[in-house]
Amino acid sequence: MSTLEIRDLHVTVNTGDEVKPILKGVDLTIRAGETHAIMGPNGSGKSTLAYSIAGHPKYTITQGSVTLDGEDVLAMSVDERARAGMFLAMQYPVEVPGVSVSNFLRTAATATRGEAPKLRTWIKEVKEAMAKLDMDPSFAERNVNEGFSGGEKKRHEILQLELLKPRVAILDETDSGLDVDALRTVSEGVNRVRESGETGVLLITHYTRILRYITPDFVHVFVNGRIVEEGGPELAERLESEGYVRYTGAGAAS
Repeated sequence: MSTLEIRDLHVTVNTGDEVKPILKGVDLTIRAGETHAIMGPNGSGKSTLAYSIAGHPKYTITQGSVTLDGEDVLAMSVDERARAGMFLAMQYPVEVPGVSVSNFLRTAATATRGEAPKLRTWIKEVKEAMAKLDMDPSFAERNVNEGFSGGEKKRHEILQLELLKPRVAILDETDSGLDVDALRTVSEGVNRVRESGETGVLLITHYTRILRYITPDFVHVFVNGRIVEEGGPELAERLESEGYVRYTGAGAAS
């Protein structure tokens, strides 16, 4: 059973004018089959955590460790992290002109599986996964995210998640910009992956609406670069009614 362990993680970012500390000692353990929701106000460092784990060069890790099944994630390049089984669904998925969705997916699957999927079975696998996400089969021949709506981009992210079957999936505000139907479809895709018991999910969100469809095992409140409280689904319900005022102060919340 795969385990991602984050210990005493400190991260800075160079804004050009100063080196600004963002994460200030994060401890978190995510095991296969578990879903962890990280919730917090804007600017609390939630996305920084996601991108630091994934290896974004903008962020500098000054202290702490990140391991996946005992292997040092921070010593890996970005592509090595992906091949090791780490997956990041971005809040704002980027367009990749000139690369079709079908070629992109098969190349990614080849890298993570260690060999190219057999074409006939792969085509069937992709079509079945797209059907579950209410994606038109013609999307497979379109360039990655080019001209996609917000909902189509997020469906494509979850399509990758279902096909690549990572050991750890980090979903950065996957609910952002989705209408209720797209939110339900995307959430069902995440649930199919988590129900396999082979993937640990780290779900980053501002709001509880996605948690109506994806029930987390653990909820972590993130404020000012730290986890300040932890609990179960009931903690998310309390945040829905109370907000983050108790952690940030009334002035900050307004």
